[in-house]
Amino acid sequence: MTALDQAPVNATMIRAADLVASPWKNGGGVTREIAAHSPKGTSFGAPPGAALDAFAWRVSVADVAAAGPFSRFEGVDRTLVLLSGAGMTLAGEGGARHVLDAPLARADFAGETAIDATLRDGPTRDFNLMTRRATTRGSVAAWRAGTHCIARADTVLLFCAAGTVQVALDGATHTLEELDTLRLDGLQRALDVAVSGDGALLAVSLDATDTN
Repeated sequence: MTALDQAPVNATMIRAADLVASPWKNGGGVTREIAAHSPKGTSFGAPPGAALDAFAWRVSVADVAAAGPFSRFEGVDRTLVLLSGAGMTLAGEGGARHVLDAPLARADFAGETAIDATLRDGPTRDFNLMTRRATTRGSVAAWRAGTHCIARADTVLLFCAAGTVQVALDGATHTLEELDTLRLDGLQRALDVAVSGDGALLAVSLDATDTN
């Protein structure tokens, strides 16, 4: 067993009640930032750490109340996961379409792509991951009850997408309600995670690709 095998896990709970709602300028929705990272550091709340022109990665929840175009983010890869509501259709360039019509349905697209969103039947709530292509690699997986494995990563976010879940890892058990997030930083080893409960998790893994 090496020192890395025994390295403690740095875990931080981010509760839904602590997320700050920021209305969109166009009045079409509200965003709650969960976490973000920029070259200068990490922010759990508002900028400067999460400034939209400087982030390496950003994770948030959005309540979408009206149809309309998405903001463009040059050089950014995006993943959008439907959490609740009847869903939306994303129409992109060249006739590309993403139909999100069930919880945990997802769309992956480049942030510089022109996207127009149409609501299927009223407001929706979605989960958003944005990673800057030149500096960060990110992935999202949906988990339900069972045993899962997390690979080594700079940051892992376990986001409760629905219901209530218990997450057991590294000798500790954490209870997450809907929209809570368990954040793991500096994970130096693979880690088994036991998930129980009737809810669903989104497991987000983030790694820097440019260390200069």
